[in-house]
Amino acid sequence: MSSDDPNTTRRRVLFGVGAGATVGLAGCLGNSDDGDAGTDTDTDTPTEEPTNTPTDEETPTEEPEGTANVRVAHLSPNAPNVDVYVDGSVVLEDVPFGAVSEYLEVPAGEREIEITAAGDADTSVFAGAVPVEADTDYTVAATGELGDMADQTFEPLVLEDDNSEPGSDTARIRAVHASPDAPTIDITTASNGDALFDAVEYGESGYVEVPAGEYTLEIRGDTDASDGDVVAEFDVSLAGGQVYTAFAAGYLSPDDEPGDTPFDLLVSQDTNGGMMSTSPGNVRVSHMSPNAPNVDVYVDESVVLEDVPFGTTSDYLELAAGDHTVEITAAGDPETSVFSGTVPVEADTDYTIVAAGELGDMVDQTFEPLILEDDNSSPGEDTARVRAVHVSPDAPAVDITASSTGDTLFNGVGFSGSGYTEVPANDYTLQIRGDTESNDGEVVADFDVSLNGGQVYTAFAAGYLSPDDEPQDVAFDLFVTQDTSEMSN
Repeated sequence: MSSDDPNTTRRRVLFGVGAGATVGLAGCLGNSDDGDAGTDTDTDTPTEEPTNTPTDEETPTEEPEGTANVRVAHLSPNAPNVDVYVDGSVVLEDVPFGAVSEYLEVPAGEREIEITAAGDADTSVFAGAVPVEADTDYTVAATGELGDMADQTFEPLVLEDDNSEPGSDTARIRAVHASPDAPTIDITTASNGDALFDAVEYGESGYVEVPAGEYTLEIRGDTDASDGDVVAEFDVSLAGGQVYTAFAAGYLSPDDEPGDTPFDLLVSQDTNGGMMSTSPGNVRVSHMSPNAPNVDVYVDESVVLEDVPFGTTSDYLELAAGDHTVEITAAGDPETSVFSGTVPVEADTDYTIVAAGELGDMVDQTFEPLILEDDNSSPGEDTARVRAVHVSPDAPAVDITASSTGDTLFNGVGFSGSGYTEVPANDYTLQIRGDTESNDGEVVADFDVSLNGGQVYTAFAAGYLSPDDEPQDVAFDLFVTQDTSEMSN
């Protein structure tokens, strides 16, 4: 019987060789037994030891040496949260739509990957072998839809990632089209209409390199001139020397689809470790250095705030999750830098970068940014959350009390110290006192504040208690910002 499969034919040949060798060996052993029982000859005829040719099944398979890096992106808009198994072991649990995992180091070779409903190992939506090469990065994207009436069938899309260094002033970005109901798309920049990606079909991807900076990306229906209607646009911040992937996912028309998951552009910073959430973080800047001039603020070498005076707190700026280079310079003088450093930003997290301390050699407190993580969650409709931040260089540790009751809101707050407390929504007179054990020190200043229910505030105690003795005549003050409405007071 013949076969068109050359592998099948080859196996049969090898099995045949193995069987013949075994038969020959058995015959030789039989003749040897007979010879021992019969008459010896003058000269023994040497018998060659037969070679037993191994079959395919007997040939050991060598695993490739080295390791690869593999991450998983959940981009199936109507699939539940999932668990991911590699070679039978769970490596990721309860992964939601839109999440991109960190890279997992796995041995090179064929890896068995299975994706199941979260917490339900018996409900498998994919199981198969994925070959990975040593020293290579991969993204396994769960794409398409579950169910019979799907625009695109559920299947993993295996992408080889180029995470090599693009250059210090350049970002590399890849677009991946994973929206089941979206047509072929173009992606352009709003600033000049240039097409970064042209005619990207579902399941396709590709890289492009651009100067580092802030971009508004426009998603358009594909046309020859890349000037189709803009169906969505997204702001992204691309840092120099970094690599990103922008997954176009979700439904353009969620009301007509099996899952109510609207279209989104999910951006991961690939060279900073994959992120389980690709949502941005929010960062604002407060100028609380009493002897510093007005300042400009740069993020990833692009100016984001200009001519910021003392006592000012900016609105929140949306930044992609990951590490960002922040630089503070004298206003209008980029050569006079007072700070430059890396600030890590996590997804769905709010931060305040406070320019605190003093410039110069003979200072009470050295100039440096104070990075605060902000709790802007709702405190309840009848409650206000207020944070005190001590950034007055010549002030000792302070207590802050409410004049109406004498209650202590903050106790023993030293320079650069901060903390939150929650109080009933109301009007208050806050008293700033020198710290004592009984919180009854002399009141050095008091301030009237109105705290609304459901809102969050930060009170910066800044300036000099004794301005006549300091390098700048900036008197002590309490600067109160309403954080949950992005307003500076």
